[in-house]
Amino acid sequence: MTQVTYENAGVSREVGESAKDSIKAFAKTTYSINVLKEIGLFSGFYDLDFKKYKRPILVSSIDGVGTKVKIAQMTGTYDSIGRDLVNHCVNDIMVCGAEPQFFMDYLAADKLHVNVVEEIVKGIAGACKDAGCALIGGETAEMPGVYAPDNFDVAGSIVGVVEFDKIIDGSQIKGDDCLIGVASNGLHTNGYSLVRKVFFENSDYSVTMRLDETQSTLGEELLRIHRSYQRLIEKIKNSEGLHGIAHITGGGIVGNTARLLKDDLELQIDWSAWEMQAIFKIIQKEGNIPDSEMRKVFNLGVGLVLVVNTGTVESFLNACKTTSEQAFVIGSVTKK
Repeated sequence: MTQVTYENAGVSREVGESAKDSIKAFAKTTYSINVLKEIGLFSGFYDLDFKKYKRPILVSSIDGVGTKVKIAQMTGTYDSIGRDLVNHCVNDIMVCGAEPQFFMDYLAADKLHVNVVEEIVKGIAGACKDAGCALIGGETAEMPGVYAPDNFDVAGSIVGVVEFDKIIDGSQIKGDDCLIGVASNGLHTNGYSLVRKVFFENSDYSVTMRLDETQSTLGEELLRIHRSYQRLIEKIKNSEGLHGIAHITGGGIVGNTARLLKDDLELQIDWSAWEMQAIFKIIQKEGNIPDSEMRKVFNLGVGLVLVVNTGTVESFLNACKTTSEQAFVIGSVTKK
């Protein structure tokens, strides 16, 4: 009878350990004095100084980068999706007023390739350092039979903290508030299943094809890193007149901003208030996609929406400008 081992079942302990060693090295570059133990134990340990707060509230989020991983595979560029992952999670908790504390990642594949793992974690660690957030642990898993050959997925979770009375939850939003859109730099991490169908199934585009409209290749355009709005949010989160912040991800501008509203309020979006970025125009034209579908799937050039008191609009636009963010009024909140 043939001997069966984990190796011939499709899982390599040696590769797994090599990948973990690389992760440890990158993770150490993100450590602060709050991290108590090195990666390698069964849990990550983080010493949060609760004495700084009157009533500290932990805020958490978990997300992935969706099928953007397929674009990374097509181009052979992997560090950007690691940055996407962290920035997406950082934005998600910061729009609630929280400060990022630590991050954990999860990477699973049919078969681990150390060079791919290293590039992804390099991106994760770099974005964590930029955010002042420690990468304190995670998981890598080889799962043949669950993932198709040469397929993988990556996800991450973040924990932050906010003072209870500093939570930004939209509860102060009222009719006649103004909506300020803060520019994205492309698709961020949403809509890639539709994008892949448009470009690579229904058309014969390649990731190396140069787009005249963007002065970049299609691969470069689709892998633009999800913006982190940390600097802007840190600047404005305690400002008078700020009533809510929405991170525009899956569901588009309306789907995400409407989460903040009470039942008697609704959004009035002026879709002509800004010019849709070139990549979205190309997607819409090539896929013959109606406006209604584009608005539900993509951010259309708006990565963040600030809901502010009408009398404070100029101060928030100036704050965006001083943090090198492009911003514009995109509509208002009204009573139903």
